[in-house]
Amino acid sequence: MNRQFSQDHRKASAKTLIVSLDKVDNTRLNEDGGKNASLGEMLQHMRQSGVRVPDGFAITADAYWYFLDSTGLRKRIAEKLAQLEAGDADIVTIGKQIRRMILSKPFPADLVAAIHDAYKVLGKNDKGSLSVAVRSSATAEDLPDASFAGQQESFLNVQGEEALVSACRRCYASLFTERSINYRNIHKFEHMKVALSVGVQHMVRADKAGAGVMFSIDTETGFDKLVLINANWGLGETVVQGNVEPDEYLVFKPLLSQKGLRPLIDKNIGAKEKKLVLGKGKPTALIRTTARERRSAVLDDDLILQLARWAVSIESHYGRPMDMEWALDGVSGEFSLSRPALKQCNPEKLRLL
Repeated sequence: MNRQFSQDHRKASAKTLIVSLDKVDNTRLNEDGGKNASLGEMLQHMRQSGVRVPDGFAITADAYWYFLDSTGLRKRIAEKLAQLEAGDADIVTIGKQIRRMILSKPFPADLVAAIHDAYKVLGKNDKGSLSVAVRSSATAEDLPDASFAGQQESFLNVQGEEALVSACRRCYASLFTERSINYRNIHKFEHMKVALSVGVQHMVRADKAGAGVMFSIDTETGFDKLVLINANWGLGETVVQGNVEPDEYLVFKPLLSQKGLRPLIDKNIGAKEKKLVLGKGKPTALIRTTARERRSAVLDDDLILQLARWAVSIESHYGRPMDMEWALDGVSGEFSLSRPALKQCNPEKLRLL
């Protein structure tokens, strides 16, 4: 995707509303948030290593501020937060009021048009309605001393222009859940200086295969010569949210580059009692796995070693241990970094260090 989506939408004081993810990198944290910045970094610099990231675009922090300013919400939200700080209202009430205000206001027409245009370009080679994942990307996210992972909403299997705009508005509203407000208070982030970008990507059909997380370090011991991979059938949210006992694979990194060696040192089959799939009449559905799925490994040895090599390449690029999320597309048979959560994995915070 090379089109500059916002070139025809200049009402927002010439600010960029939409940018293709392959134009984003880690220098754009303030514009596109930590998750989108990491995705763009991978798209630009890791392709030569075979690492794949689904195509997509970012609705920028400029678009977020434009929405707040065009509707008068920036001032009204600040007033509500001042009430909270003064002790005139509780966090549950204030959060609910702010979210209701955001959800009740329509986007400016030129922002809607820009989102629609970007969605059409992204789906130009797709037959039928394009299915996308819509994910929040806060501008204070994935920093060395703070992580907003899981703080804001994500929406899977979003289809159609209007559904996409609605999902974006709900992402904005999720910046003011009780959990998010409290987190910023604890870590002394100024509420009105944290913006939200939204990442929109092709859905990876992991519902027909599997997904999970991996770490370029052993999270139990801090031993930096291992890659740890967790896997479950279906979409990866079950692993990310800790809702299942996933498979666990351990690979010895120093031998990965030696031809003919297969340094898979442990393969533990988890219970995997449920999986998240695309729903009928709703975006997703949580269902029970079959007996065969529960006793079978999600990934074979070749796929485990392929993922481990990706982890080593990504760690080498960033120069530090990394936490990654992956998905295996059951239609194409290809891996992708399924979500924009490429976070620094800080060994000092691991349990047994």
